[in-house]
Amino acid sequence: VAPTATTTYIVIATDANNCTASASGTVTVNPLPVVTITPASPAVCIGNSATLTAGGGTSYTWSTGDNTAAITVTPAATASYSVTATDANTCTATGSATVTVNPLPVPAVNPAATTVCAGTAASLTASGGSNYNWSTGDNTAALTVTPAATTTYTVTVTDANTCSATTDATVTVNPLPVPVINPASATICTGQSTSLTASGAVGYLWSTNETTATINVTPATTTTYTVTTADANTCTATASATVTVVPVMVVVATPVSVSCY
Repeated sequence: VAPTATTTYIVIATDANNCTASASGTVTVNPLPVVTITPASPAVCIGNSATLTAGGGTSYTWSTGDNTAAITVTPAATASYSVTATDANTCTATGSATVTVNPLPVPAVNPAATTVCAGTAASLTASGGSNYNWSTGDNTAALTVTPAATTTYTVTVTDANTCSATTDATVTVNPLPVPVINPASATICTGQSTSLTASGAVGYLWSTNETTATINVTPATTTTYTVTTADANTCTATASATVTVVPVMVVVATPVSVSCY
């Protein structure tokens, strides 16, 4: 017999003399344990662990070979784990839970590397997730920075599954050229000329629109000349020199009267 509930069975026996008697027996049916697993369907990011806790029995055997109520697993991909629970009546039942493994986001920063001149800003834009956290404390996808020296910026990208990954970008800072004008100041008389020579760079643009390192000037009045210099990294800086113009001395001869005696 395989009763689904506790059942009493009666048997009537008849012997050769046609005499009868009866007897009975009861089969008690114990319910199977109700196996629970908490959480029933957890999700983790790849590389992270999940803890599964079984209930409903007095002893447990997991498909991993563990015999504790709670197990901690770190699956490399989505996996199902089953547990057989045994209760006080030695009845058994099984349950299972699936641990979903979500991939990590693939973060990117554009540009991954950039070069600027000192004092110039650079724009970095992160992608690959829904939330961004920069090493500067900013929480936007786009970041504008003006580093004083070459700096690497790190961003943590988090996706809709709360999985996160990091990447970085380096902003290389080139120093500005240090232009020099020789002489830095000069004094000439009206109508005279002087030469100004710039150095410290590979390209020059004077306020006179000349593009040579040396220029000759004949200012009518005291004038400041500015040169913008560019180096091999196209970084620019300016310097200036003042040419002071001294007016020509005017000599006036005054006639002198002489009396003769």
